[in-house]
Amino acid sequence: TVVLFAAGIAWTLYYDTIYALQDREDDALIGVKSTALLFGDRARSWLWGFIAATVALMGTAVIMVQAPQGKVAALLLGLAGVWAFGWHMVWQMRSLHVDDPASCRQAFLANRNAGLIPALFLAAAALV
Repeated sequence: TVVLFAAGIAWTLYYDTIYALQDREDDALIGVKSTALLFGDRARSWLWGFIAATVALMGTAVIMVQAPQGKVAALLLGLAGVWAFGWHMVWQMRSLHVDDPASCRQAFLANRNAGLIPALFLAAAALV
């Protein structure tokens, strides 16, 4: 759905900004216009906003698809995936130090696992 696509955009803005935070000084030096530079000292606030938007939109998409089918187990599995994804993102943000390139890299790479969480739950929901 369009709602899930919008969740994907919000999540992409989240992890792309984290990636950009790794080398924002270099970006400024060579004139690259990154979200890390655009958001500046408010990068953490923006990242939290992107997470909130991602989780809200992803949850809405699950409800829009699963609720009309009347399969309660599938709906609950889908929402559990969104819930687990959300908590993984909270863990990322609590571990992230935006001024430390190594911390940013670790958070960026953790998004591989973040994507697997809802994917596995949604696959399980499709099987019930």
